[in-house]
Amino acid sequence: MACQSVAAVMDEQALLGLNPNADARYRQRAMAYFEQLKESQDAWEVCAQALAKGLYSDDHVKFFCFQVLEHQIKFRHGGLSGPQQQLIRETLMKWLQMQLMSSQPEKVFIRNKAAQVFALTFITEYLTLWPKFFFDILALVGDNPHGLDIYLRTLMAIDAEVVDRDILHAPEETRRNTLIKDGMREQCIPSLVESWFQILQTYQRSHPELTCQCLEVVGAYVSWIELSLIANERFVNLLLSHMSVEELREEACDCLLEIVNKGMDPVDKTKLVESLCQVLQSAGFFNMDQEEDVDFLAKFSRLVNGMGQSLVLSWTKLVKAGSVKDAADTLHAMEAKVTLMLQLLVHQDDDISANVVGFCYDYLHVLKQLPQLTERQNSNVEAIMLAVMKKLTYDDEYNFENEGEDEAMFVEYRKQLKMLLDRLAQVSPELLLEAVRRVFTSTMQNWQSAAFMEVEVAVRLLYMLGEALPASHGAHFSGDAVKTGALQDMMRTLVTCGVSGYQHTSVSLEFFETVVRYDKFFIVEPQHIPNVLMAFLDHRGLRHNSPKVRSRVAYLFSRFIKTLHKHMTAFIEDILTRIQDLLELAPPENGFPALLTNDDQLFMFESAGVLIVSGESPVERKQALMRGLLAPLMDAFRLLLAKLPLETDEERQAAVADCLSHAVGFASRTSKAFSNKQTVKQCGCTEVYRDCLHTFLPALGCPVQRGVLRGCVRSFLHRMIICLEEEVLPFIPAASEHMLKDCEAKDLQEFIPLISQITAKFKRQVSPFLQQVFMPLVLAIFEVLGRPAEDNDQAAALEKQMLRRSYFSFIQTIAGSGMNEVMANQGPENMERVVFTIIQGAVDFPDPVAQKTCFIVLAKLVELWGGKDGMPGFSDFVYKHIVPACFLAPLKPTFDLSDAQTVLTLSEAVITLKTIHLKQGAEFVHFLQHDYLPSLHVSPDIAQELCHVLQQPDVKVLKTYMKAFFQQAKL
Repeated sequence: MACQSVAAVMDEQALLGLNPNADARYRQRAMAYFEQLKESQDAWEVCAQALAKGLYSDDHVKFFCFQVLEHQIKFRHGGLSGPQQQLIRETLMKWLQMQLMSSQPEKVFIRNKAAQVFALTFITEYLTLWPKFFFDILALVGDNPHGLDIYLRTLMAIDAEVVDRDILHAPEETRRNTLIKDGMREQCIPSLVESWFQILQTYQRSHPELTCQCLEVVGAYVSWIELSLIANERFVNLLLSHMSVEELREEACDCLLEIVNKGMDPVDKTKLVESLCQVLQSAGFFNMDQEEDVDFLAKFSRLVNGMGQSLVLSWTKLVKAGSVKDAADTLHAMEAKVTLMLQLLVHQDDDISANVVGFCYDYLHVLKQLPQLTERQNSNVEAIMLAVMKKLTYDDEYNFENEGEDEAMFVEYRKQLKMLLDRLAQVSPELLLEAVRRVFTSTMQNWQSAAFMEVEVAVRLLYMLGEALPASHGAHFSGDAVKTGALQDMMRTLVTCGVSGYQHTSVSLEFFETVVRYDKFFIVEPQHIPNVLMAFLDHRGLRHNSPKVRSRVAYLFSRFIKTLHKHMTAFIEDILTRIQDLLELAPPENGFPALLTNDDQLFMFESAGVLIVSGESPVERKQALMRGLLAPLMDAFRLLLAKLPLETDEERQAAVADCLSHAVGFASRTSKAFSNKQTVKQCGCTEVYRDCLHTFLPALGCPVQRGVLRGCVRSFLHRMIICLEEEVLPFIPAASEHMLKDCEAKDLQEFIPLISQITAKFKRQVSPFLQQVFMPLVLAIFEVLGRPAEDNDQAAALEKQMLRRSYFSFIQTIAGSGMNEVMANQGPENMERVVFTIIQGAVDFPDPVAQKTCFIVLAKLVELWGGKDGMPGFSDFVYKHIVPACFLAPLKPTFDLSDAQTVLTLSEAVITLKTIHLKQGAEFVHFLQHDYLPSLHVSPDIAQELCHVLQQPDVKVLKTYMKAFFQQAKL
């Protein structure tokens, strides 16, 4: 390295930019300087010298120098000369030596970066240049705490690079890491373990933070080193002594957990866990009552969970191996931990409780596999059940109106408890049913004086039984008499005891959720329907003071109505009257919050539709009720549509358009009530929906807010095609004309499915219309696809790709509907232009989804127009264009035969060839063998073989052959 002072060599101005408070100009200069030092052959050496000599006191400069060194080791090590590699080693050791002499340690971020650089150097050089890496470091640092801190941080950095299973490595890195671990096991692990023991013993009182670091290292390395080095009397006793030291015990717990989790023979694992437990128990750790440190208990509960799950795993392996005695011993050891697990499961801190759910779940799974439960096991099951019921309860601090992170965590925790409840039901369904019944009945008897959380959890348990004790299609009230009797009793109590009036959102929600989960109960006991309907309709449900309850109840009400509409004939008009104000269209920005949101109202309109359609009223009455439901929407729509173009404020315009969209959406939602058994026609509602079309379609001509208005009207047309059938056809031409004006890619992409739906449903009925609309639609698509776009505009490129796919799907629908006259009658020029776009789509665009569709279309066109009796001139087109497409597309470099979607495309190309053979016969075989394949420089033998396979009846054989043919051609 050049002998000149570093101060002269390093760019001091650039270094100023390393300070986080520096202005942008200096920061840019610092970045440029960093790049320059990284890429230079030897300029980085100034950073090495700065570190080795401690020339800078500024932390940001030190960090910068380590970053430059890190880059050299990580990306350029192989290109460095021997002396330069030696310089890196010397720099690191000199820097480390300075740490030993310093009274104050470096900042943590510097130490971490230094450890990273040490670790990278180790990984790069340990197997070749620096096999004595650890011995050199240990010899240098001795028992100096500052030095040992760097040593331990380096070990953790090595673990992150070499061992950490969460990091994905390339195959060569994995091989290298294996060699490093093998080398360490042979050469230095015993010495490292001894150093850890000395650190743990020497510094446990004077330097607890160093001891904790060391415990973390032991926990990280124990998974891949010889266990006997750690799991021995002196080491374990030392770890257990740390369990009694407040500053060390959390880290000691984690370390013991890693030892327990180490993979080993199941009998040895049981012995290890048992010996650990005995020592922990005799040291008083199993006595939970005296322990108040929740942070330690969170760690300790993870350790107990780990021990329990290890025993379950050992038991499973031993049972599988047929080791009866060892399995029984392991089961006995497992059962001995249940009392401790239960103490932790019922702990008031949910985090501590959640930590043992895994062991609890696995233990129940073990019990499920046993032929018969002992008395002790039965009492364990009951104790777990009571613990789960207790822990499901909300606490006072839960904020129902403004749920934050704590509330979200409790909801997640409840999901874990639900898993336990489901597993309990598998182990002992009778016990669970009886326990829930007991809790539910006693709570409902005194619900007026009980706290909300007790009432909520009682109803919640009834609700949870629905999943815990599964029934086919919700048939909870037929079959097993004990179960149905208990559920029926509880449901009867729920709907008659008055608890629906409990003044707490959680109880209100749980009541309605449970009523709807067990809606089949009301088929068995329909006399309760009026009372429950009133609960839905009054202040307990849809008019509750909580928006959250109102919103959920709107959805649940629609489900309740759908299941039980046959039992509501007598109440239909009363219900419609009571919900009338909830069906009003909220005017845009009126300043008053509506009782229900627009989404909630969708459910209300659907419910109203179901009630009208499924009722037993005469057709005239149904017609009048449906008009009464939809007429206010139409009136409001007309007024708002007239106002919309006059609005000058864009926000106001958007609000009015949204309101119009909601009106259409509500009308659309009512049509979901119709079915094959109850059609629009049979219910006499054709006219009212035709009136809706007359009302809504003028919105397509509105000059403002076109996207929103077109979208909602298009959706309504989709529904009407299903419901009104041919009655909708007169409205389609005018609607199409409007929708093809001033189109964007997205408009067309969304319009095409409408035309495809009409084509697929009405086929020849709409042939004249399709012939009329075909070219205007195709030309609109071509115009949009032909618009220039920025090269890097990915959104525009994606929109065009999706439009291209929609276009090809549209052609597929036309061709597949057997209406070849639609395309044939467009004139030769237009037709040729369209078919060429299909050829282009099959070959030129690397989009396997679109390509597949194009080959399906080509095969269909060959089927329709090929052969002697086909369209004049089409055979020439087949040979000139379609046959080459079937070969040129798979030969493209972008045609990836390892991709599943692309293989499907190839399959369609092969079917196209097969279809050509079926239509053109021997003439096609001759063309392939003597004209086309030779033009691709295919050898006569291969050409003959391909033509032979083509003539076989089994298309699967041809697909397999063609895949191999193209794979070979691409080599």
